[in-house]
Amino acid sequence: MARIIAVANQKGGVGKTTTCVNLASALADMKFRTLLVDLDPQGNASVGVGVNSRSLEISALDVLLSECDMPQATVRVEDLALDVLPSNSDLTAAEVALLQVDEREYRLKYALEGVAHQYAWIIIDCPPSLNMLTLNALAAANSVLIPMQCEYYALEGLASLLDTIEQVRNSINHGLEIEGLLRTMYDGRNKLSGAVSEQLLENFGDRVFRTLIPRNVRVAEAPSYGLPVLRYDPASMGSLAYLALAGELLRRNRKRQAG
Repeated sequence: MARIIAVANQKGGVGKTTTCVNLASALADMKFRTLLVDLDPQGNASVGVGVNSRSLEISALDVLLSECDMPQATVRVEDLALDVLPSNSDLTAAEVALLQVDEREYRLKYALEGVAHQYAWIIIDCPPSLNMLTLNALAAANSVLIPMQCEYYALEGLASLLDTIEQVRNSINHGLEIEGLLRTMYDGRNKLSGAVSEQLLENFGDRVFRTLIPRNVRVAEAPSYGLPVLRYDPASMGSLAYLALAGELLRRNRKRQAG
């Protein structure tokens, strides 16, 4: 049965989608059957793995509204050995439409239940806001991975997100865990980055991934080619960092299963 990870942060520009695309790609490269779920109306995760989001006839919106099932909407990206539930701007309609249906926060959970046995990992890219789409992701997930830049305002936003996760755990998904905090776009030359990083480690300890994702131009360039950085430039610092993140995630999962 798949481990389902929602990658969430209500603050935009923290490397959330980049993390989803490259973590899913790294896990697929390691021969794990992996599904990437694009739950962001911007559709950037879809584009980031080479799916033309503008030409979609069926997307995540149809799955959430129960107009088709997950296998019908899933796209196979053969070059990456990766399955994708794509989205585009049509998904903005889901926010209003879901308010009018029963069990609206569980729509993604129910859809994934039918395919979870086919995968080892399911990675969900959430929109940069705490809305009904994000709530669906948190209701469906086993855990939440939180990417964040090491800057002052990120710490303020983190407190709000952790409160939301706690509320979801208490109300609709009692098994929801914090997978970990991921420091992204890290610049070791910046004193503030170092100070915030140390504060995170001090306050959250083992919940902080040891892997640091550096600020790297290759990571920024890769989406324009419809590729994860692991394929765009496998030797880059960003690519090596995401491979290290996948390895750390696997070790954590083995430790969890053993314990």
